[in-house]
This record gives sequence, C-alpha cells and structure tokens, in this order.
Amino acid sequence: MNTKALCAVITPVLAVGGFLLWPHSSKSAAPAIALEAPVPVAAAATPVPIPAQIEFVELQAGVEQGLLKAKFSGNGRDKVRATLTNTGAAPLKVQIDAGQVLESGKNAVVVVREAMVEIAVGKTSEAQLQTVATRSTNKVSEAAYTLSYTRAPRLDGILAYAQKHLELSIGALQTAALALCENLPLSAVAKFTPATGELPSRFNTDGFRVETNDIIAALNALRQMHVEESSVAMTIDPQLKIEAMIEPLSRAAAMQYYGITSEKEWDFWKAELLSGAPATRHYALYGIARFYPEIALEMLPKWAREPKTNAVYRLAALQALADTQRMEALPILRQLTDELGASSELGRAARGAADYLDQRLTQIATRQTAVAFRSSKMLSKF
Repeated sequence: MNTKALCAVITPVLAVGGFLLWPHSSKSAAPAIALEAPVPVAAAATPVPIPAQIEFVELQAGVEQGLLKAKFSGNGRDKVRATLTNTGAAPLKVQIDAGQVLESGKNAVVVVREAMVEIAVGKTSEAQLQTVATRSTNKVSEAAYTLSYTRAPRLDGILAYAQKHLELSIGALQTAALALCENLPLSAVAKFTPATGELPSRFNTDGFRVETNDIIAALNALRQMHVEESSVAMTIDPQLKIEAMIEPLSRAAAMQYYGITSEKEWDFWKAELLSGAPATRHYALYGIARFYPEIALEMLPKWAREPKTNAVYRLAALQALADTQRMEALPILRQLTDELGASSELGRAARGAADYLDQRLTQIATRQTAVAFRSSKMLSKF
C-alpha cells in the first residue's frame, strides 16, 4: 500500500455535536454514526447512622447481665440515691420496681414507688428512690446499700395501694409498713406524748415517729386493704382518736375514719369530756376551744374558777382559752390571773396563757398585714 492510501486509512475522525464524521473527500461522505452520551459516575453516598435501639431492663437484671454498674446510698428510712452507669452497647431504660429490697448490714429498706431512668451509652444517671424501712431497728443514718434478693411479702398490699394513691405521704407509708411488719404500738410511732407516760422499749424508734395525720392516713390505708383492725396494735390506744380530732391537720381525716359527721361532732366532744378515758378527758377542752370558740369563751372561765373542779381540768381550761385565738379571751385571762392569784399555780398558768395568746394574736396580725400589703402591690400593677 502506498503512502497516500495509508494516510487515508488512519485519518482521524472528527467529532461534532456527539456525532462521528468522516472527513470530506471528493467521493460521497460516509454516513454519520450516533454515540450515546457518557453516563456520569455518581459520588459515593455518605451512610446515615442508625440510632441504637433503646433497651428496656429491670434494675437487678441489668446489674446481673453486666449492662449496669450501680451504687446506692440511703438513710435507712425514706430515701435511697441510686447512681447507675450504662456499661452496655445501647441506651438503656432502667425500671426500678416497687418491692425491690436493699440492705446495709442489719438495715433493710424497700422501694415503695417504682421509678424509670434512661441512660445513654457510657453515661451515668442518678435516681432518687422512695423507700420504707422494714425494721424499726434500722439505723437512721447515711450508709451504702446493696441490692438484695430477699422480698417483703407482707408489704405487697401496701405497695400496690401506694401505686394507686400517690397522695399518701411517705410517713403514712412507713407507719403502715411497720404496722404490717412489726405491729408496733402507738407509742412507738406517735410524736405526741402518751397520756399514760412513755412505755419502755428495747429500741429507740424516734426516727420513725410521724405526725398524727400520717398515722390516721396509714390506718385508713390498712382499712381499705381489708386488714383486720383489731389486729393492728396502734388502733387500740384511745388517745389516738382524740389527738387526731384535736389536731387541725388530721381532724377531717379522723372524722372520716371514725365516722363522725359534722352534725355529730359536738356530741363527740361532749361525750369525751363527760365520759371519756380518764387520762384524756380534759383534752376535750382543747377541742372545744379550737372548733367551738364561742362556747369555749363562756364555758372555760367557769371551769377555771370552780374550786371543786379537779386541778387538771382547771389548768386545761386556762390553757385552752388561749387556743381559741380570740381577742376576747385575752382580757378574760388577765382577769383570771388576778382572781386566782399571780403567784399561785393557776394564776401563773393564766398569765402564761395570756402571754402566749398575746404573742399569737400579734403574729396573726403581722401575717395578715403582710398578705394585705402583697395583695395591694399586685393590684397596683393592673
């Protein structure tokens, strides 16, 4: 093949607009050949991370499976602080069940209200647990606690009740728990002094004494759980009824528990005063003063002046006059101080009651003035 022919064979084609064209020659041109446009190569997509699935685990099971590290610190009575660390590979939702027992030496407490804690991987969270002691011998002081496999079946009923009645105070729950576990007498849990004097006890139960309204709430809970009342020792003491009726914070609950209607309340106080337990009959004078002050202002000075009346009742009448918290009682007490003799026991009691009432009336007036001032300032903003 000559040089001119070889060049014709290897002459490059010209690309125009995506078509291949042969070069012009004196002869007819070769037909155009269509080519497909090149497909661009897509960049590799960035993978979207899939969040780890939250795992649900019960506290004790999580510790056993190595998903959790747990430390506990409690006061032996109503609080345990749980410090939980997620050592697993996924976020955890930790369930802390009511009924979980924790121990520290001879101390034992039970979680009374369930709790839930969410913990991210490698993170630590704290939970404040509500607990009750199962033993009145618990030392009420801060200490380290550990999870226990033991259970407190006697408390199953009050634990179930607590989940449905969030209004029940921890003091009431504790009192009900000790009634079920140890059947303690009223003198072991009440803050008021027994009228018959302190009963001897092997153990100091001061850490478990509660207000009277907590005791009534505990007894009401036990009644609703159908616990036989005659088997609960603290219901036997007659002092509880009148103490609960005297105390303004527990009066309404006591009336409901003992079935005393508003129409029958005066009959209750009258019966207590005339035929109540000898050790607490004079308590009725305080109830009358607090809830029937108009009657008390007329009745109590007569009791205080009557020389044939037992001195216990005369002293109670003087002190009860101050409980009326009425301004009208102040001059009566001042007069009784003079009548009974300022240096006599009754005269000193009258003067002490007058001074107390004077102080209380001043406090009430100061509080009312402060409330009125705040209210006027709020109204001035509008």
